[in-house]
Amino acid sequence: MSRRTVTAALTLVAALLLTGCGEDGPPKGPVGPPSTGSEAPAPSGGSPFWVDPESDAAKQVKEYEAQGRTEDAEILKRIAERPVADWPAGDDPVPEVTRAVRGATAEGRTPVFVAYNIPHRDCGMYSAGGSHDAQAYRNWVDSFASAIGDSPAIVVLEPDAVPHIVDGCTPSQYHDERYGLLAEAIVRLKRQPRTRVYLDAGNPAWIDDPGKLVEPLRRAGVARADGFSLNVSNFQTNDTVKGFGATLSGLLGGAHFTVDTSRNGAGPLPGNRAEAWCNPPGRSLGVPPTDRTGDELVDAYLWVKRPGDSDGQCRGGPAAGTWWPEYALGLARRAKA
Repeated sequence: MSRRTVTAALTLVAALLLTGCGEDGPPKGPVGPPSTGSEAPAPSGGSPFWVDPESDAAKQVKEYEAQGRTEDAEILKRIAERPVADWPAGDDPVPEVTRAVRGATAEGRTPVFVAYNIPHRDCGMYSAGGSHDAQAYRNWVDSFASAIGDSPAIVVLEPDAVPHIVDGCTPSQYHDERYGLLAEAIVRLKRQPRTRVYLDAGNPAWIDDPGKLVEPLRRAGVARADGFSLNVSNFQTNDTVKGFGATLSGLLGGAHFTVDTSRNGAGPLPGNRAEAWCNPPGRSLGVPPTDRTGDELVDAYLWVKRPGDSDGQCRGGPAAGTWWPEYALGLARRAKA
């Protein structure tokens, strides 16, 4: 989700209070039960998804090895050797999408993408940006889809876009346009014969009543998608997310969903602390990516958030979306496997 002095921090808090946006905005605000530890990690070989050999984590492993930090390198392979979603950035997604599709095709695997470029993205907060207008977004999505071509792919569509309508953070004058753009994006992406699309629906600690999401998701075209995505960039446990997802699914006629397990191995930061969604300490990797979920409604556990990318300039982190090796190493070191 892209990725300040005391004065800047106070300004941000004031802005959030004035607009009605709470701390549960992107990259989402966790408040929930601790991890039960009841789910065994999926085997790395059990994933059909593509592993990027040029990821920041893979480069960091090589750097650690060159420095003689062999133990750290081995630990970080828990990220580097597992599939993580690709977030094409900038005005032209084609080079990045093409690179991932080619790499995945050569290995007979499926790339996972995040389409994150909606106008007025993130309400001007940590991950502000996106296309400058509606037509630019349509063009961007068209290029994105065309670059996928006939290859298999999964696309998580626009994290936060629908929940920010629901929580009031996105100004009302943009709602109709956003609904239309999301619906159009789903239709365009689904023209690709082997592309699966999951429209983002936030997480249980952000929009705690699934019923509030039903009509917005419908207006955004979820019926034409393959389902919805949950827990993107957040830390809610699988049990919590699956319970929420099952309820939402029932309200949407049985829609399937995916769960971001990239950093939820230890659950959310306890104690309802400020900015609990932003680089919280003590977290760990969750269940590795797999389509063998054991739940008929859950199509896949995915690492949508790239473990080790900062959530924003909080708790000593760099800008949102920037690789932070120390945080990545902590996530990996605390993981069960």
